[in-house]
Amino acid sequence: MGLQIERIPTFGDNYTYLVICDETKQAAIIDAPEDEPVIRRVEATGAEVKLILSTHHHFDHSKANPELARRYGAPVYGHVSDSERLPGMTHGIDEGDKIQVGNQSARVLFIPSHTSGHVAYVFDEAKAVFTGDMLFAAGCGRLFEGTAQMMYDALCIKLAALPDDTLVYCGHEYTEGNLRFALTVEPDNAEIKKRHAAVRDIRAKAAADWHDATPAEMTIPSTIRTEKATNPFMRAESAAELGRIRTLKDSF
Repeated sequence: MGLQIERIPTFGDNYTYLVICDETKQAAIIDAPEDEPVIRRVEATGAEVKLILSTHHHFDHSKANPELARRYGAPVYGHVSDSERLPGMTHGIDEGDKIQVGNQSARVLFIPSHTSGHVAYVFDEAKAVFTGDMLFAAGCGRLFEGTAQMMYDALCIKLAALPDDTLVYCGHEYTEGNLRFALTVEPDNAEIKKRHAAVRDIRAKAAADWHDATPAEMTIPSTIRTEKATNPFMRAESAAELGRIRTLKDSF
């Protein structure tokens, strides 16, 4: 028994996640900008929502928190520094804190730079990490509230230290565009070429409306191993190099 992970398409290209303890059916909602798609999935699975988790305060990851909190009587967790700007937040968390979802436990990684209060949730037993907008499949988020050194520490030290077979669940379906950019950074990287071809095939099936997307049209999850091989940001050898690549991506 372990953790059931439901991928819910929200907004134009967002991923919201419903994580359910197989044994207890207790669940957490992660990064919800819309309530209706989440409610439908909760009802379809029979899950009992106990927690609402946010990786960061941006509205496309948190707008539905207050409504979902009212509906399920659930507390809302976010980084302790975001109490004034994370919708519905009731509980502050920080590096090393533990969160219980039924019989499954997640630990918090503090990974700022996209925002100053960004966290990831690591379910070690289930080998899954929820990275919001810090680590994308083949990419990373913009440097809105931090430095290249902070991003390097987050991606290339903290997240890269997770076991290679850890599944990466990120905040957006950006993979195809990220791989197009990755090929401009490492045009001779055979692993990037192979992954790009596979992702193009997956996305060719994409529904016109993201809300109608099926698992066959999703490129998530990735793995830490795959990101180390194909993500130019995780492959950066220094904070300066990562910053240079991020600047190139900003205008790509």
